Amino acid sequence: MMYEYALLRIEELLPKVTEETPFDDPAALELAIMSEAVISYETKHFPMEKPTVSELIQLSLEDKGMTQKQLANEIGVSPARINDYVSGRAEPTLRIARLLCSKLSISPSLLLGI
Repeated sequence: MMYEYALLRIEELLPKVTEETPFDDPAALELAIMSEAVISYETKHFPMEKPTVSELIQLSLEDKGMTQKQLANEIGVSPARINDYVSGRAEPTLRIARLLCSKLSISPSLLLGI
C-alpha cells in the first residue's frame, strides 16, 4: 500500500535530510512530499478527536507531576471538585478554567474545545 511505502521512505530519508540540507535537494523534496502524503492519509483515515476537559486535566497533572490535591490547593477549590473535573462529572466555570489553564499550562482554546 502507498501509505506503508511512504512511511518506510520517510524513515530512509530522515537520516539524509538535516537542517543544513537545501530545500531544493531531491531528498528534502521527496521527504516533504512523502510527509504531506502521510499527513493527508492519516487525517482522513485516523482523525484525532479533541481531548476532553477531563483528559486535558489528567494529562497536564501527569506532565507536571502534580496531584489533584496540589492542584486544588493552587487554585482554591476542594480536591473533590478537582476529582469531579477529572472524572468528567463536572465542567469548570470560566474563572476556574482560566486558573486551570494558568496552573497547568493548558491552551485556553484547547480547554474550551475551539
